[in-house]
Amino acid sequence: MLDIIARRLESVLPRASDCVYCAARVVEERSERIAVRQDVVQPVAVDHDMGAMITIMHGGGYGYAATSDLSEAGLRAAVDRARGWAAKTAPRAIDYGSIVMPHPRGAYRTPVSKRWDGVSLGDKIGLLSGYSRRLKGHADIVDWEASLWHIEQTTLLATNGGGRVMQEIAFVAPRMSVTANRGVETQTRSLGMFDHSQQGGLEVLDRARLSHWCEVLPVEVMQLLTAPNCPTGPRDLVLMPDQMMLQIHESIGHPLELDRILGDERNYAGTSFVTLDMFGAYQYGSSLLNVAFDPSRSEQQASYAFDDDGVPAEKTYVIRGGVLERPLGSVFSQARAKLEGTANARATSWNRPPIDRMANLNVEPGDSSFDAIVGGVEKGIVMTTNCSWSIDDSRNKFQFGCEKAQLIENGKLGAVVKNANYRGVSATFWRSLSAVGDASTMEVLGTPFCGKGEPNQVVHVGHASPVCRFDRVDVFGGE
Repeated sequence: MLDIIARRLESVLPRASDCVYCAARVVEERSERIAVRQDVVQPVAVDHDMGAMITIMHGGGYGYAATSDLSEAGLRAAVDRARGWAAKTAPRAIDYGSIVMPHPRGAYRTPVSKRWDGVSLGDKIGLLSGYSRRLKGHADIVDWEASLWHIEQTTLLATNGGGRVMQEIAFVAPRMSVTANRGVETQTRSLGMFDHSQQGGLEVLDRARLSHWCEVLPVEVMQLLTAPNCPTGPRDLVLMPDQMMLQIHESIGHPLELDRILGDERNYAGTSFVTLDMFGAYQYGSSLLNVAFDPSRSEQQASYAFDDDGVPAEKTYVIRGGVLERPLGSVFSQARAKLEGTANARATSWNRPPIDRMANLNVEPGDSSFDAIVGGVEKGIVMTTNCSWSIDDSRNKFQFGCEKAQLIENGKLGAVVKNANYRGVSATFWRSLSAVGDASTMEVLGTPFCGKGEPNQVVHVGHASPVCRFDRVDVFGGE
């Protein structure tokens, strides 16, 4: 089908002599979600969506128009609408004529070793049913669920300067959750909100070690039912990778999105404590903090070869040695801010324009083993798996809660505690980073649920991180 549409676009897109820049981004997405809750198979959700976005830059203006009518007439009508909007914005917007857009040629495909459609629906339901039965490991477990979500997205980007990029992305998002109750006490242990989602096929289930978690989650949720509440007061805090994922996302990723820094998000999702003059000089974290924008890891959820504006994607440091180097800013935001950014123009689908988004944003590993990180703590706590989060409009002051925690006393892991929370300020929290785990502590995680923009756009984001330790963090319990 995309080959047919590509031929139609050849006759529909205006010549470069008639239009400074015109691009068509055609997106086809198929998804299937299967869940078994309390040993009962839930209705299978299947979706198929397809359409095109036309973008035009001409006369100093910028316009776009989306359509689900992929006939030649429908595409031509969208081109005309986009041209009309470009004419209307010409005297009112920045000079888009000064921005040089790429005309790339290339392709990207997610490596898949076990195809989703290579296993029947019945067998996938049977697999989840087996997981579900194993999750019900105790009479006090009152709710339990196992689910899989598979998405395949194919994108064709064609420009009037000869650009043509085809990208085929597939990912699988597994989830497990158990909830136990005894009297007035209720606790949950889970894999998080699809935290173990990755690009690939059914091999993702092996990488996520779902069979292992079937045994671990019921045991840990029963521990939490009788565990004491998390103590209150300053402690050294060790965050496991599944909590580091949220910490990176909320207090590095969103604050560094350049359109947010420029004020585009302020009436919806807030602004940022980061300002333009901080880049190149601001000490964002301790010298141990190295953060990379890296769309090149093939298994990570938001990997690609080109962003949705056609800019080639490559690994780029945004923070190095603790110093803030560059924002997460696409080609348009870079022109406005006069700063170098990254290839992170991303749209949720064909009916949304690309905006500045996180993709894969990773903390690079250090040289400390887990035992060494814990062994260096006199009085501390380990926290894992986020269960609540709150952060202010400038992405600065935050408060996060975790499903499970374990005390550290004199370099040794101690009692399990429940209702564990911590709080801090982004502008100072990362400077308290005192140990970064080595590659053996690293996990590749992600989320399909990062929301931003008006109208709202929900995209998938990847975060890889080792275990990290922070000194003297304000910790508190649920009482």
